[in-house]
Amino acid sequence: MLVLVTYDVNTMDAAGKRRLSQVAKYCVKFGQRVQNSVFECLVNASQLKIMQNDLLGIIDIEKDSIRLYNLGVKYQTKILHLGAKETYDPGDNLIL
Repeated sequence: MLVLVTYDVNTMDAAGKRRLSQVAKYCVKFGQRVQNSVFECLVNASQLKIMQNDLLGIIDIEKDSIRLYNLGVKYQTKILHLGAKETYDPGDNLIL
């Protein structure tokens, strides 16, 4: 399934800047950054649960927020890309 991960981390102090970096580095393990605080992650149900728990361990729930949108397995019909930056298919192999 494709999960869209969006986050807003309070960076008013050094700890917030560290959390922001940690969230981004964590999300890279599961998917592709498509905008500054937005990742598309191709995961299964158990990976999604792990991801939720791990992200809760990184953020400060009093200051930060993360939203996870489950687009399912037929995600291609739910994504409309407009504007700059080439789109990609999360199911394809990425060459690093």
